[in-house]
Amino acid sequence: HASRVLGGHPSADLRRVLHRLLIMSSMGILCFSLIYLLTGCCESELTESPAVRSPASDDHLGSGWLQVRNGTVYTRNLAAEIKTDTIVGLAEPSAAGSAGPPETNLTKDWTATRRLPQAMIIGVKKGGTRALLEFLRLHPDIRALGSEPHFFDRHYARGLDWYRSMMPKALEGQIVMEKTPRYFVSAEAPERVHAMSRGVKLIVVVRDPVTRAISDYTQIISKTPNIPPFEGLVFKNRTTGQIDSQWSPLWIGLYAQHLERWLAWFPRHQIHLVSGETLISDPAGELARVQDFLGLQRIVTDKHFYFNKTKGFPCLKKPEGSSKPHCLGKTKGRTHASIRPAVVRRLRDFYRPHNQRFYRMVGQDFGWQ
Repeated sequence: HASRVLGGHPSADLRRVLHRLLIMSSMGILCFSLIYLLTGCCESELTESPAVRSPASDDHLGSGWLQVRNGTVYTRNLAAEIKTDTIVGLAEPSAAGSAGPPETNLTKDWTATRRLPQAMIIGVKKGGTRALLEFLRLHPDIRALGSEPHFFDRHYARGLDWYRSMMPKALEGQIVMEKTPRYFVSAEAPERVHAMSRGVKLIVVVRDPVTRAISDYTQIISKTPNIPPFEGLVFKNRTTGQIDSQWSPLWIGLYAQHLERWLAWFPRHQIHLVSGETLISDPAGELARVQDFLGLQRIVTDKHFYFNKTKGFPCLKKPEGSSKPHCLGKTKGRTHASIRPAVVRRLRDFYRPHNQRFYRMVGQDFGWQ
């Protein structure tokens, strides 16, 4: 009777207590599970969302930014307000099993260096090589030596290191060029150039050989006025009209003979011919073809030229770094020496078979009379 008065049977009370404890423990486990799930989802979103980034994640960049484009990282220093991008290459993967931190020197080498030429203007003298070189130097991807080094015909014994030291400094991607018209007629130059580079691109400016010879002679008498007249040097025998083909101004115009030596070492597609006449009448057209040959974008166009009626020669409207038009020197476009028409006709007869052979060799008719 006393147990019933105090709250019933002891076993029933124990069951009720156990039942309450079970309910409370279940509720605790459920709440803990809910809290765990909620915190796990939030953490996942914070980790995976590209829109949410830790402010410290870019601390190693200072006040700059990185952008990956085509496998290359571009960085700009905003604090220094640098307007041009500095390109840095991605780090190379470390060798398997190597210890230590990854390489930190990511900067790509953009230092200008001296390299051997990848393209050369090899001829011909008085054909328009200086004009072509000056026109090409307008292109930002061309670095050309202004003087003629004459390495492969006169200074070969000095070695390639000396030759390289003569070249202008160039960045990666720029084409290094030089011009020495004497190479075209040099017996040794083709093999020597080939030994330097099998892939070098060769440019030859050709011109009517009769006009070229007269221009050559005009330059000679400007330096040595006491030499014999043109007619006295052209003929071995005036009576028979035999031409002295070994006289340098005439010998240079035997284009097929000289080109044959170059074709023994280089394929035809590696040699580009420029018409000296078209270079005067349509410089932009010739420059477009040269830029294509060199694998460059056509940046030098007709907007860069105007025709100087006094000189009878194209001039540059505004060369790079100058606000004034620029024409080539006084020696370019000067009046030629006066030659009797009969002598000119005899020279044309002499050159005609040589020109025809040259046309067949290159697959192009230059239309010289």
